[in-house]
Amino acid sequence: MRWSFKIGRFAGINVYVHATFFLLILWVVIVHWLAGHSTEAVIGGIVFILVLFACVVLHEFGHALTARHYGVPVKDITLLPIGGVSRFERMPDKPWQEFWVSIAGPLVNAVIGVGIWLGLFFTNDFKPVSGLTLTGGPFLERMMVANFILAVFNIIPAFPMDGGRILRALLATRMNHVRATQVAAAVGQALALFFGLVGLFVNPFLLFIALFVWIGAAHEAQSVQIKDAFSGIPIRNAMQTSFEKLTTNNTLGEAVKALLDGSQHDFPVMWGDTVMGILTRNKLLAGLQQLGPNELVTKVMQREFATADPNEMLEAVLTRLSTAPVRTMPVMQNGNMIGLVTLENLGEYLMVQNALNRRKVSKPV
Repeated sequence: MRWSFKIGRFAGINVYVHATFFLLILWVVIVHWLAGHSTEAVIGGIVFILVLFACVVLHEFGHALTARHYGVPVKDITLLPIGGVSRFERMPDKPWQEFWVSIAGPLVNAVIGVGIWLGLFFTNDFKPVSGLTLTGGPFLERMMVANFILAVFNIIPAFPMDGGRILRALLATRMNHVRATQVAAAVGQALALFFGLVGLFVNPFLLFIALFVWIGAAHEAQSVQIKDAFSGIPIRNAMQTSFEKLTTNNTLGEAVKALLDGSQHDFPVMWGDTVMGILTRNKLLAGLQQLGPNELVTKVMQREFATADPNEMLEAVLTRLSTAPVRTMPVMQNGNMIGLVTLENLGEYLMVQNALNRRKVSKPV
């Protein structure tokens, strides 16, 4: 994820913090300064939020380590102001595996909360919970309540929270994965409407949650539909076989002509039969501004890029293409380039497949 900084590697998994996380720290500083007008209050607030996000990291490791237990590779964990995100190569295919991967995170927060509760109970150190505020109250009790809130909030049955995936996993034991996702997404969007309605009269913050849930549910449903449409189809069926190439001797001015002559945005740069790089439209425009039209394309082309095998499945290629440094992927066979894949042409292929599927459904028998 862009604008993320690595803060460590634990259990073989890289942990990053996104730059926007520091906006949360700034907000904590402002809130605690206004509440107490003291450096001690500000430091206490920062310590609290850092410890709470350590619990968020443990939450994400609950997901990650459970996924790895089921053989799912874990890419990394990133901390955002709204929580943490674990990135997997894929979600488990079996419903009960997805269930345990999804519920593992909230269970971690529940265990932390119960552990703190037991510690306070046996030390007779409880204070009235009603006296807790955002900036005031015993540290451990605030941490206990925060972990219980995290556990409960995350099991709300709506994407993108864990509860949405828990609901889908349970539904998938009775129906296919795509239908289970559609039902779970519909439940999530119904909850989003409820949150929005309540937010209008009670708490405007619920409007933000409603928008977050609505978008997350729609995105999850769309992603699964795309995955289903691409399932079992080799990339050779969707790749472009008619496209323009550049050579290492071409100038940026010549690349501009190729750009304007057609609809292609990114160009493979060849040295003989070898793909040396990809010249993207953004790199081309930046190069024109900085170096002028007479400079060679090799000065600005992207040298790091992914490639695909023609027999590789579309679903796997789409996953790699979505996270690749360049969103254009040469298709290679026996060392030769036989095709080109972009997100745009995969989107067009999906539209064609959907049109054909709708025709099959509507065609009279």
